Amino acid sequence: DEEGPATDGTVAVVEALANMQRETGIAAIDYCVIGEPSSKDHLGDQIRVGRRGSLNAKLTVHGVQGHVAYPELVSNPIHGLSRLIAALTAVDWDQGEDNAYFPPTSFQVSNIHAGTGATNVVPGDANCLCNWRFSTSTDQGRIQDMTAQLIETLGIEASIDWNLSGEPFLTEQGALTDAAVAVIAEETGATCALSTGGGTSDGRFIAKLGCQLIELGPINRSIHKIDESVRIADLAPLKNCYLGLIRRLIA
Repeated sequence: DEEGPATDGTVAVVEALANMQRETGIAAIDYCVIGEPSSKDHLGDQIRVGRRGSLNAKLTVHGVQGHVAYPELVSNPIHGLSRLIAALTAVDWDQGEDNAYFPPTSFQVSNIHAGTGATNVVPGDANCLCNWRFSTSTDQGRIQDMTAQLIETLGIEASIDWNLSGEPFLTEQGALTDAAVAVIAEETGATCALSTGGGTSDGRFIAKLGCQLIELGPINRSIHKIDESVRIADLAPLKNCYLGLIRRLIA
């Protein structure tokens, strides 16, 4: 259930495998290939070797409700929220660190809600839903600490409900990536790029086992769209890529 709350499915399997590793001292998984739709324009032109982390927050700025004609009697939370969003947007979350594998950490607002519905009333609260997609150059704690510092600096009264939906992970070049690049070239003729783009995947759970992990699958052009689909002509070559990986890695 990677697309939902992610409490069962892969999470439960990974917990069982982690317990097995602790009991036996032997790695449960050496290599993992996830069939996520990783390809961009044609089969095999791209594989995922990692994913960014995803941190969600519901920010609520608290003010004092009242009549707009009496500004001295109100504290407008919408004004405070707008200043906070502007400040969060301007932050260098990675603090200048360059990362060869990941783009800079990004902050985005997805929803904003405030107001009583009346044009002459300042509301008591304003809230927004926002998300950070973060690289291995930062972490959840740093983002939360920097956000708290900004709120204090701006003199805003606010509360935050945090939800971490995934940690970043990365498989650096090694046996699995080398084998994938080779078999893709043999089967499709494609020069394969190594990418960490896109959203989250089950890889964020499986990577905790310490295995080498990639995502190799069909073209993702229609992902989450109406009539989501894959090209039938890609199925046999993709199967051959998986088979070629197995032969190379267990030889």
